[in-house]
Amino acid sequence: MSKLPLLCVAALLAGCTTMEKLNPVNWFSSAPKIKPAELEPISPSATLATLWQSGVGSGGGYVLTPAVAGSSVYAAAQDGTIARFDNGGQVWRINAGKPISGGVGSDGQLVVVATPKGEVLAFDGSGKSLWAARVTSEVLAAPQIAEGLVLVRSGDNRIFGLDATDGKRKWVYQRSTPALSLRSNVGVIVAGKAALAGFPGGKLVAIALNNGAAIWEATVALPKGATELERVSDVTSAPVVAGKEVCATAYQGRVACFDLASGNHLWSRDVSSAAGLDADARNVYVSDDKGAVHALDRVNGATLWKQDKLFMRQLSRPLALGNHIAVGDYQGVVHLLRRETGTFAARFNTDSSGIAAEPQRLERGFLVQTRNGGLYALTVN
Repeated sequence: MSKLPLLCVAALLAGCTTMEKLNPVNWFSSAPKIKPAELEPISPSATLATLWQSGVGSGGGYVLTPAVAGSSVYAAAQDGTIARFDNGGQVWRINAGKPISGGVGSDGQLVVVATPKGEVLAFDGSGKSLWAARVTSEVLAAPQIAEGLVLVRSGDNRIFGLDATDGKRKWVYQRSTPALSLRSNVGVIVAGKAALAGFPGGKLVAIALNNGAAIWEATVALPKGATELERVSDVTSAPVVAGKEVCATAYQGRVACFDLASGNHLWSRDVSSAAGLDADARNVYVSDDKGAVHALDRVNGATLWKQDKLFMRQLSRPLALGNHIAVGDYQGVVHLLRRETGTFAARFNTDSSGIAAEPQRLERGFLVQTRNGGLYALTVN
């Protein structure tokens, strides 16, 4: 199923002088256009057990990714609520006084969220307000904190390096974008002294944290097709660093891995994904746009297995967890797959509102946040 109509468009046709104001939506905001697969009974070989469960409030159509810092979880709701949980117990809950659209970024000392108007709001670990800044457009991605910087990606595909102490702008990275692109909640990740970010047009860029300059640029996928719509080939999910490699995937494009230091291409495969991928020591795992989960060899991209019994269930990014792979779907079901074969090992039902945010690793398991703001910390037994 194409995610384009449900994610909606972020950039208008070339030649327009103003940006249309579009209501925020994500691909879980309505039922699938094509009937998804019914879940068949499975023979469990593992158990997904609840470490703790809580809630923070609805995302209201935004994809609000929580942040994990040690044993603390920071989560947000569209109405401005921000809450901290330590080992599942609520430590504090505040309201930022503004709607939140960009998820949460935290290193345990600083907690940062952003708004539909491009406001960036910073708090300390106790929830006390520290500073506010502004970027050029709405923020749909969770900020990142590294090397004394708060990294914020705005909806116009600019990446800002803000001083973590006061929010002052230190640099901004921007590049030209295609005539048409997807509106998504993709942010950036940090690897050493660089930020890694995917862009419309299928590009992956490494950006120096000290000055915002591009270190290298690589091509995940090349746009192809006769129309602007067919040529949409955007990196709409976060890249993943595995050892000395970085891998990324593009909508209507490919999965590709590159040398982390140089950006040199290692291998690629034709798999379209807007949800994303993960990797472990041996494999790369991808949720494709038709609801299949692929396991690819990290060395050469060869297919190891494909789980296709989740057809059109609008899967989240997969998460590698030792001997298993976890993935959520549009009904809030968490599926646990065996790493070796891709067969189903366990299943867990959340609040049925859908899992759009990327699952997050915990010290003893992983965390999912649903569209309705349910927080579920799970472990594999």
